Amino acid sequence: MAEKFSLKDELFNPQKVHQIASEIKEVYPPFNQEKFEYEVITKFPKLELKERIAHIRDRLARYLPSDYVEAIGILLKALPPQLDPNKTDDDFGEFIYAPYSDFVVTFGCNPKHLDFSLEALKEMTKRFSVEFSIRDFINYFPERTFEMLKVCSLSNNYHQRRLASEGSRPKLPWAKKLNTEYTKAISLLDNLYMDKTRYVTRSVANHLNDISKIDASLVIETLTRWKNTNKQNEKEMHFIFSHALRSLVKEGNAEALQLLGYTKNPAIEVQNFQIVKSIVKVGEALFFSFEIEAQKEEALMVDYLLYFRTKAGKLKPKVHKLKKLTVQKEKLLSISKKHLFKANMTTRKLYAGEHKLALQINGKIYKTYSFDLNI
Repeated sequence: MAEKFSLKDELFNPQKVHQIASEIKEVYPPFNQEKFEYEVITKFPKLELKERIAHIRDRLARYLPSDYVEAIGILLKALPPQLDPNKTDDDFGEFIYAPYSDFVVTFGCNPKHLDFSLEALKEMTKRFSVEFSIRDFINYFPERTFEMLKVCSLSNNYHQRRLASEGSRPKLPWAKKLNTEYTKAISLLDNLYMDKTRYVTRSVANHLNDISKIDASLVIETLTRWKNTNKQNEKEMHFIFSHALRSLVKEGNAEALQLLGYTKNPAIEVQNFQIVKSIVKVGEALFFSFEIEAQKEEALMVDYLLYFRTKAGKLKPKVHKLKKLTVQKEKLLSISKKHLFKANMTTRKLYAGEHKLALQINGKIYKTYSFDLNI
């Protein structure tokens, strides 16, 4: 039987610990490498991923000099070479260096060490993203930290540029909430949307998608303004638009769909929308099909909504992507789909009873069917 994959063991393991311990020992000979590795590794079986980061941080504090500036100076000297500057995407770095930036937050997020700590994070992010660590500095020292992030947004190093966007995202997953206004980071994004590196533009798009859940009009206005500057090539601008507007598109936001080239009321007729069975069991699939006939050529974004039954008996919709296509005038297009209701889903608990299926095209609901789900 194959051994179950463990992310925490993949990212934090004896080999990785030995790696950083050796790097520190090389630049700081008094470092007790043997004791450090032993104390770190023996606790690992009881610790989850984030707990391992904190544990390594605390062991570093024990075996490095008590003076914060001196300790960080050693960690900076021990850092490996910068990540490949010639890459353009998917170069997050090694998680084993996350305790270094956590060390900065824990012991250096204070007025005395503020400028030194921010400079340390700027250097560390060239090896491993410090997007989580920078958020404490944003919350406690917003003006000075945004000054630093503005510098990063204009940096020649694309990891620093990405930090300006990613670290200031209003809804960064698994990260601390920011106290600053979400509008404050727009000035940073204005420096980044024309970036030539996908790692940066994806972050910019994700940032705008976060904002779209708070202020859709600001996202629409910002994207329109960027498009009119012609500072980004058409292909990358389309990527930013699609990625930034994905949540609004799921909601059927008319302005978002229009920016992507989809009209709110396309000249189409939906025919023969049907489901194969009105009763579906968990473990089985719901089969449905329909036809689309267009009166003129139309770009269509075809989705379907499943209204899942909640524990309280209410129906809650979930949008599922189906097709993006262009249908020709007077051409009949047939589409079919099956949706499997998996048992033991990790993302949703299924409840027996009435459910609904709806067809959505360019944000508009066309047809709705009810069906029963049996557990």
